[in-house]
Amino acid sequence: MDRSIPSSRSGVREAMETLQIEDTRELLIRCFGLSLSDQYWICPENSGLTWEKINFFDNDFSDDIGDVLFGAGRKADPLDFSSPDNTSDGNLKKRWKIINEKRCLVKGGSNPYRQQPLNEVIASEIMKRLEIPHVPYRVIWNKGAPYSVCEDFVSGSSELVPAWRIIQTQKQPNNKSLYQHFIDCAETLGIPGVRAFLDRMIVLDYIIANEDRHLNNFGAVRNAETLEWIGMAPVYDSGSSLGYDKSIPMMRDDSEVVCKPFKKHHEEQLKLVSSFDWIDFSALSDVRKMITDILSDEKAKDYLEERRIHAIAELTERRIRNLEMLAGVKNRKQVISTDDEVEKDIAATY
Repeated sequence: MDRSIPSSRSGVREAMETLQIEDTRELLIRCFGLSLSDQYWICPENSGLTWEKINFFDNDFSDDIGDVLFGAGRKADPLDFSSPDNTSDGNLKKRWKIINEKRCLVKGGSNPYRQQPLNEVIASEIMKRLEIPHVPYRVIWNKGAPYSVCEDFVSGSSELVPAWRIIQTQKQPNNKSLYQHFIDCAETLGIPGVRAFLDRMIVLDYIIANEDRHLNNFGAVRNAETLEWIGMAPVYDSGSSLGYDKSIPMMRDDSEVVCKPFKKHHEEQLKLVSSFDWIDFSALSDVRKMITDILSDEKAKDYLEERRIHAIAELTERRIRNLEMLAGVKNRKQVISTDDEVEKDIAATY
């Protein structure tokens, strides 16, 4: 059931009416539960179907469901339900497309600023400068609205295991922080490079003021055949950041910025970072200009005014300076506690 499109997805009610279904879970049966995140599926008895014949990594899929989810009318009858869009999670409007023979996820933004797609590109640029493994994003425009595009980082021989699944492999003691519990679970499973990955993810999320790094928004990748762990997944889905839904005064008020997955506030989550030695602050010297250039796209002027763009760039630069001062503190110690823990780590609704 966790594979189904959430009922809170933007535009999903209208799509369900067009598809003439009452529950998005009905779509799972129509596409055999197939996904572009892993290799699990439902094989009807005596159907003669095989993975090689129907998986979406190697075979084409229909655009019918994606078209409907993006607001198009019912073009075909009967509709072809063979689509990975039936098993995509998240609340923002999204769909899978085959672009230049690559499986790509196309995702929109939320009102009033439609900022998330542009934020994905900004986060990608910051991670490229800091040499953080990440999924690259670009922006396309359709009917005056921006959409982010990224290639699938899971292949036909690998699978994504979300952090939410990883923490369920052991029972969390009441006196152990979620951060330490995740590390213990991951290390017991044999996932390499966990602590270094978390250092980089937490630092990125502070720089961009990410508010929605919930436990299904990062994870690890393993070989689907041997179950051998490849490592933590490249950082992806960083759009709910940079004050994406906030007015300028709210962006400037630190108390308005929430945090996930381990702590409620970024300042507390930064205390979990074991080392800042890997950060090359000189590589971030042009971040203010980079942000301004991306958000000043001529097509974005209907959503983003100059004052807003200036505030976003200024506040990001300020967080980088704060981080630089924190990194320069001598004898700084990592602080792991159960204080300020996230109580209910779920995705934001838009």
